Amino acid sequence: MTLRVTSPVSGRVVPLTEVPDPVFAQAMVGPGVAVEPERGSAEVVSPVDGTVVTLHPHAFVVATEDGAGVLVHLGIDTVKRKGEGFALHVAKGESVRAGQPVVTWDPAEVEAAGFSPVCPVIALDAAPEVLLDQAAGPVAAGDVLFSWRR
Repeated sequence: MTLRVTSPVSGRVVPLTEVPDPVFAQAMVGPGVAVEPERGSAEVVSPVDGTVVTLHPHAFVVATEDGAGVLVHLGIDTVKRKGEGFALHVAKGESVRAGQPVVTWDPAEVEAAGFSPVCPVIALDAAPEVLLDQAAGPVAAGDVLFSWRR
C-alpha cells in the first residue's frame, strides 16, 4: 500500500536539510520534506485522511486508518508564540479529510516576529527509503508532496 501525503500549504518544496532546526534537518522524528510557504494569511489543510491525534496551534499530527502518522509543523520554534497568530478549525480526535482546513495562520507575520515560517511535513517513525516521488519546486496546498510505501 502507498499513502499519498499532500502539501498542507502552498509554497516551494525545500529539503529537510535546509530546515533551521536539527531535529527536522537530521530527520530525527522521521523523513519528509518541508515547504517554504507563500506569505499572507493562509489555511493549512490536512495532508491525509485520518484522525487528528495531536493538535497544537503551531503543529498537528494526523493518523491514517492504518496508523501512519503525518506531522505538520508550522514554522520553527513557533511553540514560543503560545498560539498567537494561529486559529484552529478542528479538535483533537476529530476525523479529517485530506485538504480539509485545520489551522489558519500568516507566515509573513510569523516571519516578522523573528521565526522561520518553513513547514516540515514528516512521516513519523518511517524509514527514509519508504518515501517515494518527492515533489520539487512550487506546490499548491493539496498537491502530492511524497508517497509513503507502507
